Amino acid sequence: MNDEGEGSQVPDLRLPMLGLAAWAGGLAGHLLPTGLVVAGVGAGVAGVLAVRARLPAGRVVTLGGVLLVFAAVAASAVLRQAQVEHNPVAALADEQAVATLELTVTSDPRVVDGRYAEQVLLRGRVTEVSGRGRVHALGTPVVVLADEDWARLELGSTVRAVGRLSPADGQGVASLVSTHGAPEVIDRPGWWWRGAGAVRASLRDSVSHRPASQRALVPALVDGDDSGLDPDLADDFRATGLTHLLAVSGTNLTLVAGFLLVLARWCGVRGRWLYLVGALGIVGFVLLARGEPSVLRAAAMGTVALLAMGTDGRRRGARALGAAVLALLLIDPLLAVSVGFALSVTATAGILLLAPAWRDALRHWLPRWLAEAISIPAAAQLACTPLVAAISGQVSVVAVVANLAAAPAVGPATVLGLTGGLVGLLWPAGGAVVGTLASWCVGWIVVVARHGARLPTPAVDWGTGFWALALLSVLSLLVALAAPYLLRRRSTGLACCGLLVVAVLVRPPTPGWPPQGWVLVACDVGQGDALVLRAAPGAAVVVDAGPDPAAVDGCLQRLDVESIPLVLLTHFHADHVDGLPGVMDGRDVAAVEVTPLADPPGGVAVVSEAAHRAGLEPASAPYAASRTVGAVRLQVLWPPPSTPTTGPGDGSTANDASVVLLAEVAGVRMLLCGDIEPEAQAALGRTWPGLRVDVLKVPHHGSRYQDLPFLQGLGARVAVVSAGEDNDYGHPSAATLAPLAASGAEVLRTDLDGDVAVTVRGGELYAATGR
Repeated sequence: MNDEGEGSQVPDLRLPMLGLAAWAGGLAGHLLPTGLVVAGVGAGVAGVLAVRARLPAGRVVTLGGVLLVFAAVAASAVLRQAQVEHNPVAALADEQAVATLELTVTSDPRVVDGRYAEQVLLRGRVTEVSGRGRVHALGTPVVVLADEDWARLELGSTVRAVGRLSPADGQGVASLVSTHGAPEVIDRPGWWWRGAGAVRASLRDSVSHRPASQRALVPALVDGDDSGLDPDLADDFRATGLTHLLAVSGTNLTLVAGFLLVLARWCGVRGRWLYLVGALGIVGFVLLARGEPSVLRAAAMGTVALLAMGTDGRRRGARALGAAVLALLLIDPLLAVSVGFALSVTATAGILLLAPAWRDALRHWLPRWLAEAISIPAAAQLACTPLVAAISGQVSVVAVVANLAAAPAVGPATVLGLTGGLVGLLWPAGGAVVGTLASWCVGWIVVVARHGARLPTPAVDWGTGFWALALLSVLSLLVALAAPYLLRRRSTGLACCGLLVVAVLVRPPTPGWPPQGWVLVACDVGQGDALVLRAAPGAAVVVDAGPDPAAVDGCLQRLDVESIPLVLLTHFHADHVDGLPGVMDGRDVAAVEVTPLADPPGGVAVVSEAAHRAGLEPASAPYAASRTVGAVRLQVLWPPPSTPTTGPGDGSTANDASVVLLAEVAGVRMLLCGDIEPEAQAALGRTWPGLRVDVLKVPHHGSRYQDLPFLQGLGARVAVVSAGEDNDYGHPSAATLAPLAASGAEVLRTDLDGDVAVTVRGGELYAATGR
């Protein structure tokens, strides 16, 4: 960043205004009716013509440019979306047709969790489609969902495959293609993609001998390849605001290009040749990081940061940011509705507009290098805070501290990791030596993430409604304006630092939570189940762990649960077991019990690994026997002893093998049903006739497939549904909730109510919600 004194110059806001106009045009083109957009542009033109005689010519030209850019990007967005939605591929998708496709792979294949087994997800561009007796040549983007035969495809390959087309959920994609079996490779990638792939492979090889966290993090830091990253570590990075290190960002490009420029200067390169070196570095970085829209966005933001480092950096950086936003949206208008794009732009704007004043204030009592190390991540974090809260429902408290602690290792790790990959192409042993140095650097970043995530208050929950976000935006603006005055003096600056440390180290109480006399809490863990039965003060039985370790850990922290005499996992689907490491993190867990059906294998492996880390061996939940764990009385009602212990391997039979638990705490009888389907529900009713309970955990997240006579016959006064907000499965279904409510049950759901607690006060049953 350049020297102080820039603030006295009048900023040129023309390019930033054009960038904002382009962004507004992209949003309008994607979110508003076309007629309304056209009317808005027409009204704007009429307004400019009406006032042109009273304005200087320069302002008229600027306003005309703003309108022109708005109209151009909006029109581009409308036309491109129409092109995607109205073409032969989209038409075949509407008919759920089976077609033969020729497509070019435009993203690296990624292994994702399917409903019952792992699948491969990638993006492609269809160049030819044959279906319904016709052949069409075109160029349209699709998403491909395939099996493991597609996992080794190279970016840039052209393949032919047969698949079923269905409508895509997201914008900018013509179809979701579901296919099975190996594709026919028609053409290999170009030499440039093969070269970039060789560097990426060499980079992975250079750290392959290092511990798992380090060998996964070095490629993620250099080129965004986070395929080998442990989910628990990714959660720690998310909690500490370090997620940007796991994806391609402008920081990566700034470090790589900056290193190449320093190296070029050391080799005697001067003048305009340095621009060529910088341009080649940017192109090489884009190829190495795979050239996807997020990479182009990061390259543009990194270029802006490089310009801001030069003379008159603040003004040049602001103009460059406006130009970058304008250029990116003209190239790809869909970026206007991309969260990643918004985060990149706001973070870069924060660094350009806020960090210089904060740095200059801190320089009154700190050395320049430390002032910049503090001001840059703090400014970026503050600028992004309202947007991050809107996405995650949280405000990170530890992010500034974690980024400051990790910053000294980021640059060396990135440069050494890239160097190790390049050296390894010619000298593998030398590449491994350099890779070891890079892994030592990322080892420190791992320490920061893991310890930061375990602080009492890494983040504070925040509402995502309009007024909550408006309040946060106002608070952020006040902090931005007050910071230069508060940081100028040593006393107030140290007081601000002390306040931040206290906020991180001391967990604030949650007013009214947990509610007095709670016996059951259904944790809001997204699309999954995690139930907590109170066994004693500070102790609980946990039934299922949800899909997210951080979410269930946060719920248990809010309940002050430190000891867990029993964890019972109803079945091995990811939305019930993947959060198990979060349950066991920092708590005394005595036993883990599971369903007898060990399927799907991925869930079994997650449970086994987490249990073995705690020195435990998962055991099958004992059928029918009644037992007491603290204040909790438990009885397993399902599955019967005849249940198979092995399945088909895809988890398709796991739901009906869910453990169904009858629990009683403080006289409240609760039936916790896992994900059993109607057939198992009916069999349960026949096996245990006359069963009556006070509280029902509705099976399978309130899906429409239920044995309603059985559920209504339980006589439950409270029905709890655990589901994720805006989930893709349509859970819970009104066809399930309405009959339960009609039978007299109070229906509560975690997707709307947050954590749901069942309480007993004065012998009466009550329910309370976290929201």
